[in-house]
Amino acid sequence: MADEVDMADVALATYEELMDLEKDFEDTETEILRQQVLLTKPLYERREKLIAKIPNFWALVFEQAPADLDQFIHPTDSAVLLSSLTSLSVSHFDIEDGRKGEPRNFSIKMEFSENEWFEDKFLEKKFWHRESKDGDNGLVSEPVAIKWKSPDKDLTQGMLDLAVKVWENDKKQGPSDSTKVKKEKDYTPDEKALKEKINATGRGAVSFFAWFGYRGLNISEEESRVAVEKEKKERADRAAGKVPDLLEVDDEEDEEEDDEEDPFDLEIFLEGDELAIEISEDLWPNAIKYFTQAQEVDVSDMDFEDIDEDEKMDEDDEEEKPKTNGAQPPSKKRKASAE
Repeated sequence: MADEVDMADVALATYEELMDLEKDFEDTETEILRQQVLLTKPLYERREKLIAKIPNFWALVFEQAPADLDQFIHPTDSAVLLSSLTSLSVSHFDIEDGRKGEPRNFSIKMEFSENEWFEDKFLEKKFWHRESKDGDNGLVSEPVAIKWKSPDKDLTQGMLDLAVKVWENDKKQGPSDSTKVKKEKDYTPDEKALKEKINATGRGAVSFFAWFGYRGLNISEEESRVAVEKEKKERADRAAGKVPDLLEVDDEEDEEEDDEEDPFDLEIFLEGDELAIEISEDLWPNAIKYFTQAQEVDVSDMDFEDIDEDEKMDEDDEEEKPKTNGAQPPSKKRKASAE
């Protein structure tokens, strides 16, 4: 029996060491990100000055958006982005101006020209990387209100306004606890209305702009700070050779597992963190690549009817017009133009 317990202790210690090593890799990657942000900042500033001279730069970039991002953009969203988006920027606000904050915190800011949908010139959404006391971690955010010009211009069909209202009511209740999820039977009228809208339309199925309502796990800044400090202490203890007693492992997490509430029950854009990462880690750094792709000639995008008509005209005029060398191929059809 003693041998079995000893082996279990060894197995647990090895597992903990592996988890600590994984955390060391994560910490190293975070520091690499910190240095990368600082080193590339002057380059992005130079890029911003150059692309300011190019009309529709960001519209064309979004037109060539990778599939993982494009799947969230609906036709009505495209109409807004292609006609009104004038600028996009990503800022790691916690480490700017020499601050030693969390480099995984960032904001995405979009600038729009006058349009028929909303009054806002700027829409900015911030994301914070946080850890909960039960070990979960990820990006959390706050809903951002959009001033729609009229109810029929609201691309989210009222869903974003409700998400903002629910969030504002939650803030009045004080600091949150990610381990305490409200049961549906205790929902407020606004929460019930939001739940009904989600059930009727689906999460993220209405519009790209519903993304501005994303919240993520309900982890407060204070809970995250305490969780990080606790984890650091436990890692330091293990590094010093202290092995946790296997007999003291808590089994409470198995209690009432069947009655667990969904922490994302009122989330209007489930993949909000994924979309934020796609923009900040792909679209933003690779904007020049996507803009270049938009400029490339793509004959395959031409309508077959146009091609057939051109061929027929060529055949009719073949005897009257001499053939010329070096003729330019037709340009790719685009909804936005850099001209």
